[in-house]
Amino acid sequence: MRAATVLILALLLGACATSGEKPVLQFGAQVEIGRKGTMFPAQQAEEIPRYIYVGQLTGEENFVWPEPKKDTLGSFFRWLVGLVGGDSAPEALMRPQHGAIDESGRILITDISRQAVAVFDPVAGQLVFWDKAVGYQGFVAPVGIALGSQGDAYVADAELALVARLDKDGNSLGVFGRGMLQRPTGVAWDAKRKRLYVADTHAHDIKVFDESGQFVGHFGERGDGKGEFNFPTFLTLAGDELYVSDTMNARIQVVSAETGEFRRSLGTRGTYVGNLVRPKGVSVDGEGNVYVVESYHDHLLVFNRRGEFLMPIGGGAGQDIGQYYLPSGVWIDAQNRIFLADTFNGRIVVYQFLGGGAENE
Repeated sequence: MRAATVLILALLLGACATSGEKPVLQFGAQVEIGRKGTMFPAQQAEEIPRYIYVGQLTGEENFVWPEPKKDTLGSFFRWLVGLVGGDSAPEALMRPQHGAIDESGRILITDISRQAVAVFDPVAGQLVFWDKAVGYQGFVAPVGIALGSQGDAYVADAELALVARLDKDGNSLGVFGRGMLQRPTGVAWDAKRKRLYVADTHAHDIKVFDESGQFVGHFGERGDGKGEFNFPTFLTLAGDELYVSDTMNARIQVVSAETGEFRRSLGTRGTYVGNLVRPKGVSVDGEGNVYVVESYHDHLLVFNRRGEFLMPIGGGAGQDIGQYYLPSGVWIDAQNRIFLADTFNGRIVVYQFLGGGAENE
């Protein structure tokens, strides 16, 4: 009986593959936010919504089958899959850290509890996990991720003390910084210079490698002066400038990607909304607005390119829309969608920036 069931399932898989039916990636309901009297107390006079809450990514539950036609082979196939699969729980994120989006629209997310990179593939209609860093060595604590010129992924593993380079299918292409890095966390790829920047948190500096993995230099040292760092974590590159989350100095430093020379800093230590205590993720949208994850107070803060605080996007511990629980990374795609790793809620929160920041009016 079991063999017959497997055979029927295999035939149905082939039939459905031929028909082209597959699950569709969905984020959830959309909600306008940023109006007067909603979730942004710092913008009470503002009437124009700046962002739309798009939804969240949690795992396989985001892949939804199209509405079945009556008595179709596809609906029978889904019934049979449920029958054979039993009550197995869908694969899900646990403690996401950071992410990136490739040219095909796949969303790659590091998950430190899954010890893997989760890959949401909207074209294939599936979620897969890459759990091997190099050879048979599995990831232990993957944190930062960046995409290279050929679509390969650079993944910083804080415990293995290396950056793993993976191809588009998750196969190992080697490692960077083995024996040199102490605790790598953030990574950023510079396509113009063919350089990989790595935030080495316990070394309090930024190390630089070429495309072949050769070490070419570093900048910064421990301290609280300009161009000095105290446990740097996440990175992002915007133009010729590298943004560094200088976490224990409670600031974002902007330095030259070419020389590491200090340009400016964003944020000040304090207890008010818009101040920083433990900044983590940092990213820049298409209009130059800077997004900073204030993990200690569970905020996503928005600054303009001059470093002036504009507004928070939500804030406060919780699971509702606009609430987070110890968030970490943030990244932005070409459509100015903002992805926030809401780490201890086990999800990725997605917003759409509508454009027209305060300094653009």
